[in-house]
Amino acid sequence: MTRHLVIFARAPELGRVKRRLAREIGDAAATRFYRLTLVRQNRHLRDPRWQLWLFVTPDTALADVAWRGIARRQVRPQGPGDLGVRMKRPFLALPAGPVVLVGSDIPAMRASHIARAFDLLGRHDFVFGPATDGGFWLVGARRTRPMPRGLFADVRWSTYHALADSISTLPSDYSVACADVLDDVDDLRGLMGVA
Repeated sequence: MTRHLVIFARAPELGRVKRRLAREIGDAAATRFYRLTLVRQNRHLRDPRWQLWLFVTPDTALADVAWRGIARRQVRPQGPGDLGVRMKRPFLALPAGPVVLVGSDIPAMRASHIARAFDLLGRHDFVFGPATDGGFWLVGARRTRPMPRGLFADVRWSTYHALADSISTLPSDYSVACADVLDDVDDLRGLMGVA
């Protein structure tokens, strides 16, 4: 069965990405950082072990030059709704097989991290990649059972509770594994940790 890797991405437009980071280093530098990280991820995460997909926002950015090198049919809109609704969409829309979804601003992420997450899905219904701030950088589902109706409902996004809230939306009989701990870059402190 085909494995599916989804990168959740925002078109790298000045003033519309990495806003917390931009308050500290300026819009141009934050946009440059995001664009470079996105390009690196798209390059480093291409792997014959899975099919790569981009789910992008805004929905009007399907033809953005940032997605160059990725087949048009593999670029999809995130669609409307809050983050949880948009994150759930690829799990419901993609062809059969396990799905792993990651963000587009995790500089330390490598194909080996993704491979480990897919390996965990061989034994578990869901996998999460924890972040040190209480959130998560990766979520995956084996998709051999129905997707929980309340998945990602009432999650307190961008807080220390995001991971715990997300796991609590899963039925108790669904097994969950944790992948590697990695962090996205939200602010100057996070950026300094990358350097």
